[in-house]
Amino acid sequence: MVTSWSKNLPGPGISADRLAQRINAMSQGEIGIEVFPAGTIVPAFGVLDGIASGAVEMGHTAALFWSGKMAAAPLFTTVPFGLSPQAHIGWLAGGGQALWDELYATQGVKPLVGGNTGPSAGGWFKREIVSLADLKGLRIRATGLGGEVYYALGATAIAIPPSDTYASLERGVIDAVELLAPVNDQPLGLNKIAPYYAFPGFNKPNGVSETLISLKLWQELPEHLRTIVTAACHAEHDIALGEAEIANGRALRELVGTGTKPMLFPSEVIAAARVAAEAALSRIADKDTLSGRIVGSYLQAAEAARAWSNVSLLRG
Repeated sequence: MVTSWSKNLPGPGISADRLAQRINAMSQGEIGIEVFPAGTIVPAFGVLDGIASGAVEMGHTAALFWSGKMAAAPLFTTVPFGLSPQAHIGWLAGGGQALWDELYATQGVKPLVGGNTGPSAGGWFKREIVSLADLKGLRIRATGLGGEVYYALGATAIAIPPSDTYASLERGVIDAVELLAPVNDQPLGLNKIAPYYAFPGFNKPNGVSETLISLKLWQELPEHLRTIVTAACHAEHDIALGEAEIANGRALRELVGTGTKPMLFPSEVIAAARVAAEAALSRIADKDTLSGRIVGSYLQAAEAARAWSNVSLLRG
């Protein structure tokens, strides 16, 4: 199993190792998975191609990396202003997984969830963002639809593997980094160069990792092994999400205690980002029939979830 993560990267890197161990144990030796971090066999952004070509059997990565191959792929990680982690799983159970399978079959790959880092922050910035104009010309490490939204707001979005973000920030290749949440970002030391930590994380309200398996291999597995792999993947998703909720609170307190400056995006930035996100989804829906079905299904799930979340998340 190749991954898009450095070894033991908090969140997805740990999920990859733990998932392999769980499948090995649950299958009682019928499946044996060995994990290879990004760069050891394929590059961080080469996981999908590695499986599709038959070079490797399995991968742990994120769907938002594949927008260049499949326009609708990022929806299976997160959408700006989109589904929460809980609602996303509900969408998959209610028809989203079938659409995910159909989309990735074009690449010869079977997708499953494989972890979740939860909602992300808005990013690390070298200077404070006080207006929409401050994003003009800014170079930010960003991927998926979040990167597209930042681009629409005037920034230049650049795809850089997580392990290379600190060096790129230090050398001035980029001015800001949109990555994950506090516990994932903290070990990278980004706050030493870019002390402003932006909220809310409109760009990534969800953080699904994906497990990818060669479709040919998946179809050859007996039913009981497919059931084991699926159950192990969903277990890792739920465990990782719960861990993230607690660990992010601790990490944020530590970051603020060592000089990190929490920063609220100005309301005009949020308003413009929402418009850009809606435009991005419309563009994807217009790409082809399958993309249109995926976007339509996603938006229906979002509308259904909103009626409850608008009241269930009130705390008085």
